[in-house]
Amino acid sequence: MKIRPFAALMGTLQASLWAGAGVNFEINFGRPLVLTLGFGPGFFFAGHGKNLGYPLEMRSSIELAYRFRSQSRLGLQFYHLSNGSMSQRNPGTEALVLFYAIPI
Repeated sequence: MKIRPFAALMGTLQASLWAGAGVNFEINFGRPLVLTLGFGPGFFFAGHGKNLGYPLEMRSSIELAYRFRSQSRLGLQFYHLSNGSMSQRNPGTEALVLFYAIPI
C-alpha cells in the first residue's frame, strides 16, 4: 500500500466549485490494477448548483484504475461530498467519474 497526497479542483456546469487536498491510499492488485481510497477536506462554493449547507465539505472516494506502463491511469471513481453534519443542512452529493490521469 502506498500513501500519496492529492490536491483537487472540481467544478460543475452550474458554476459550483470544490477545492481541497487530502490523502489517497493506493492498493495494487496484480500489476496493472490499482484500488485507491481517498479522503480530504475542501472548500465548496455552490454557484448556481446544489447548496451543500456549509463551506467546508469533506470528500471521500474509492476508485479502480488500470495503470499503463507510462504510469497513466484509466479508471472509474465514486466520490461523496459531505459537511459531516457541521451544519443543520447536510444533503451531501455523489458522483461517478470516468477518468484518465497523467502523472506530473
